[in-house]
Amino acid sequence: MQHSWLLKLIYSAITLIVSALLYRVILRATEKAMGSKKILNGKKSNTYIKFVRSIIRYVFAVIVVLTLLKIYGVNISSMLAGVGLIGVVLGLAVQDLLKDVIRGSGILSDEYFSVGDVVEFKGIEGKVIDIGLKTTKIQELTTGNVHSIANRNIEHIAVVAPYIYVRVPLPYELKVAEQRTVMEKIVENVKTDELVEDCENIGLAELADSRIEYLLKIKIDPHNKLQSRRNTLGHIVETLEKSGVSVPYNQLDIHQK
Repeated sequence: MQHSWLLKLIYSAITLIVSALLYRVILRATEKAMGSKKILNGKKSNTYIKFVRSIIRYVFAVIVVLTLLKIYGVNISSMLAGVGLIGVVLGLAVQDLLKDVIRGSGILSDEYFSVGDVVEFKGIEGKVIDIGLKTTKIQELTTGNVHSIANRNIEHIAVVAPYIYVRVPLPYELKVAEQRTVMEKIVENVKTDELVEDCENIGLAELADSRIEYLLKIKIDPHNKLQSRRNTLGHIVETLEKSGVSVPYNQLDIHQK
């Protein structure tokens, strides 16, 4: 009896070791083959590789578990046949899993987004670092925290556009011609920033209570969105100061009889 259990333990250890080595070999061969395809260069290559890696991992896990069960005398054929009897129960239990797998395949085939893209999910903006069979992982830009999002929630994920919009406040006392001149200087100053690809004055945005607001459209790399906004605000304040224009603020006028 002890001899039988010892053999089973040895076979189990061999199965795990061989599976681990085979997994690494297949994974490296797959990544090398996919990386050699010119059509899969860049972010698209990383996306496919990470997704295929996830599939291989799940397939190997199932094969190893079934092999170990067989080593310990479990009748795999009877077990698989018995699954049909409890299929309804299992179906309810794995509904979300199936949704995740289907949506994960959809992300890949329809190219909703790729590894390296910046996306927004329920107010959180982050970089996509992994797309798996069940979940997509994003790293938050502000904190570096990593969030795992079930693939079935793809409808709540939006790819962040490579633009930011910044309002420029100007005082009402400034004449229209002077406003245009100041805005031209601000645009040129913002364009000198190394994080900015382009800057455009969209025009008048709002006639507020104590100021006139113009709108800038700035093209940037979404990864640098927060720093680009900070830099832009700095360029605006600097240009207004050099132009002798004060930043408007709310004032309260009191009239006495």
